[in-house]
Amino acid sequence: MKSPDRPHLGLTMNARPPSAFLTLLVALALAGCAGLHRDDPATVAHWSLRDTRDVTIARGAIQSETGCGLDTIRFQPRHRRTRGAVILAPGFLRDQRSLTGLAVALAGQGIPVVTLTFCNSRPWDGRPVRNALDMIAVGRQLEATGVVYAGFSAGGLAALIAGRLDPQAVGIVTLDLVDAHRLGVGMARALNRPLVGLAGEPAACNAYNNGLKVFTVAPRARITPIQGASHCDFESPTDWLCESVCAGVDDGSPARRRTIIAAAMTAVADLIGPANHARR
Repeated sequence: MKSPDRPHLGLTMNARPPSAFLTLLVALALAGCAGLHRDDPATVAHWSLRDTRDVTIARGAIQSETGCGLDTIRFQPRHRRTRGAVILAPGFLRDQRSLTGLAVALAGQGIPVVTLTFCNSRPWDGRPVRNALDMIAVGRQLEATGVVYAGFSAGGLAALIAGRLDPQAVGIVTLDLVDAHRLGVGMARALNRPLVGLAGEPAACNAYNNGLKVFTVAPRARITPIQGASHCDFESPTDWLCESVCAGVDDGSPARRRTIIAAAMTAVADLIGPANHARR
């Protein structure tokens, strides 16, 4: 029996020849292991898509129950407008820096955000349930009144599971969700919280939109297609490796990335809700 924690990788052996499968696996492994450079606040601010004068950026870390270290970056608005917070997760073998633009944009609107890089995923085993539990552990440290779990690709699956399991969750936002062995579908059937999704064009790296099935079974779900968007358009910023492996309709578009960030911000703001607004 296959483990439900194994990643779909956007491909099946029937959908592409083994050589293509192996090429994708190696490329994604390199994406997760390359390291690039450290997540120091100055670097994060440099990569952001907007001015960070109203946002304080700080690194942190907690230990997963499995013993590995979870690196986090906290984006704290100087003028917080809500007691709620967002936990934001990257895709399979990607790291938190790929969602800096969205995190800064949300914090700039007064919504606290914490991103994390998963430490339990492996090239052969995505471990979405373990990742979801790690997201919940990060949320516990915030002591927030209401948490929105959000994520890109396989990180969206972890966010869905976290939102299903955590009683403090007020909703879930997914960015081009990729399901694994219908785990997301199973979680969504009994989901009693709002689920909002943004979806790109079908392609190998989003498993040809296999995540859309989640939204057909979740009782309180809505999905917004982003016309022409490739998988990498949902990262902010993305990089050459994602675009070379996962490019869909074209090589990506700054305009579509802005559209995605704006739509995600609206979805999060709706889920946080006026009832969670902090007093000024």
